[in-house]
Amino acid sequence: MPDIYFDNAATSRVFPEVREIMDQLLEIEYGNPSSMHRKGFEAEQYLKHARECIARTLKVDPKEIFFTSGGTEANNLALIGTAYANRRRGKHIITSCIEHASVYNTLSFLEDEGFEVTYLPVDERGILDLDALKEALRPDTILVSVMAVNNEIGAVEPVEEIGKIIKDYDPKILFHTDCIQAYGKLTLRPRRMKADMISVSGHKIHGPKGIGFLYIKNGTKIKPIIWGGNQQSGIRSGTENMPGIAGLGRAAELIYQDHEDKIRKILELKEHFIGRVMEEIEDVRDHSGQAPHIASITFLGVRSEVLLHALEDKGIYVSAGSACSSNKPEVSGTLRGIGLGKDQYDSTLRFSFSVYNTIEEADICVDCLKELLPVLRRFQRR
Repeated sequence: MPDIYFDNAATSRVFPEVREIMDQLLEIEYGNPSSMHRKGFEAEQYLKHARECIARTLKVDPKEIFFTSGGTEANNLALIGTAYANRRRGKHIITSCIEHASVYNTLSFLEDEGFEVTYLPVDERGILDLDALKEALRPDTILVSVMAVNNEIGAVEPVEEIGKIIKDYDPKILFHTDCIQAYGKLTLRPRRMKADMISVSGHKIHGPKGIGFLYIKNGTKIKPIIWGGNQQSGIRSGTENMPGIAGLGRAAELIYQDHEDKIRKILELKEHFIGRVMEEIEDVRDHSGQAPHIASITFLGVRSEVLLHALEDKGIYVSAGSACSSNKPEVSGTLRGIGLGKDQYDSTLRFSFSVYNTIEEADICVDCLKELLPVLRRFQRR
């Protein structure tokens, strides 16, 4: 049986067209876009085209797109860059209790640097408490960072309402949203969201690893965190990763082609999978949010790591939470944040789907779960 890959929230298989354009940039159009000769000019055209492709998907100015080495760097640049640039105005930052490690750990660093961070609660669905946000805002607040889609359970945050609350209180407060699990799955409009910055990663949308971007609204006060040759207007120095940038631009273009059809297919697969699990398997709990591609399910009576490897033996690949933290013994901040007890967060798996997955694969996975769980639960109880 061919492998079944249900870990697309961790990373995704590149589109063939992405691989083709990357090969072109690696073998033929390999110039440095800062060079003054023809090879450099040709590379610069690819850079410009990728930026324009991405900007079209967001309805923003191409000059507002800054390429990074991935989502983690984009989040670091957004948080550290704006905190340092605006600290004379205040040192208070607001976020949620279920952010990705690349936000949470960056904010921990900023706390060590003298900034104060307020961590807002979420409800049992993982949705931010908007009243708590209103109460947390204060005159020295300089930045709010809330993810658009949670990477573990797929909770979709009300980012447009969040942006309105922030800007109604004080238009000078910057709003950053980690859109790494939202881009390509939802229609995103930074201006409608009143977002000053959004972070995106290439390998979540069938693009290459090692590339991402940060949308920075024109006029946003931000300092660079990488210094060098002043590429990208000095915001992100360093020779541009042209194969990665070209691949990301192509992936962005492709993921938003026939977007509604793509998302409908993924959502139908997710709902079919969850429906069968809930109807046909005992002692399960569904914590899945509204994001079309993520299912989070607790299988009581068996440790998630044990079930994950049992599925792996069948050629089925899933995740126990975020790929950035699932190989560590720490408790998931998301699962704890939505109120799960130890018996549940130790038994929860994430299944994440893409355009490459099929209903048939979902059925095979459910049948394997039905076969494995009685045996694993019996051993667990001994």
